[in-house]
Amino acid sequence: MDRIDAMTAFVAVADLRGFAPAARKMRLSASGVTRLIAALEQRVGARLLQRTTRSVTLTDVGARYLERARRILADIEDAERSTQAERTLPSGRLVVSAPIGFGRLHVTPLMSAYLRLYPEVSGELRLSDRLVNLVEDGVDAAIRIGHLADSCLVARHLGSMTRIVVASPAYLAARGTPEVPMDIVAHDTIQFGATAAAAEWHFIQACADLRVAHAPRFITNTADAAIWHAEHDGGLTCVLTYQAAESIAAGRLQTVLAAFQEPTMPIHIVYPTSRLLSAKVRTFIDLAVQTTDWQFGEREFSVIPASVPR
Repeated sequence: MDRIDAMTAFVAVADLRGFAPAARKMRLSASGVTRLIAALEQRVGARLLQRTTRSVTLTDVGARYLERARRILADIEDAERSTQAERTLPSGRLVVSAPIGFGRLHVTPLMSAYLRLYPEVSGELRLSDRLVNLVEDGVDAAIRIGHLADSCLVARHLGSMTRIVVASPAYLAARGTPEVPMDIVAHDTIQFGATAAAAEWHFIQACADLRVAHAPRFITNTADAAIWHAEHDGGLTCVLTYQAAESIAAGRLQTVLAAFQEPTMPIHIVYPTSRLLSAKVRTFIDLAVQTTDWQFGEREFSVIPASVPR
């Protein structure tokens, strides 16, 4: 027995004072309504309705149960209306995850623009370089850089980027510009990444993958520190294009070994499912797809989302 269906049948019989009109309202047979009421009475262990050939009346227990059943059904209806409204009008709390550096520079403006458009939504932007589990961590959507592993997540493409080697013009004037990947061995290098990892940079040469090991003079776990040191003539560093885009545009850094760069990596927004997507998530994804210009390829250095509404 479905308790909600049985309660609905009981309230209908009580309101319409008969099994036949209740059956018509619920689009069931009279015998179907009778079975629901009988099962409900058996479950609660008491007779709720007095039946005669001419009328149906409530027992004392039935009258008290009717009041409670009305409240329960009204609460269920309110919950359903609220849920349906959330699928239509963006509201509630939206949680978005992104890598620290990229999120600070590019996802923060997107989130800010979104919250201006939808005042009924409150936003939380979680910046972390850890690969979060969206379902377990309660995240509605996440920005991911790189090729995605097979998963149950839905992904929308937002752009691309690659790794580049950069240095300051003054450093290159003093030490020379590397022409081929192996030339970096003779240069001062700045390693950005986990300090325990082997210091080697990846290139493509003659259509083959090439790894060049080097002895860095400066090691850091943040791109900001690596770029700052490179801007101040500290040597060559290998970073993602978006991380150096502003410095390149301002002339503080320039790209070297561009002909040997690795292929671009995609940028996606991912979310758990597209079925029955809430309005807040759907509209955030739509805004990301429609307004961002996250193309950080070999010669593309967009540094802010394009055409973000203000």
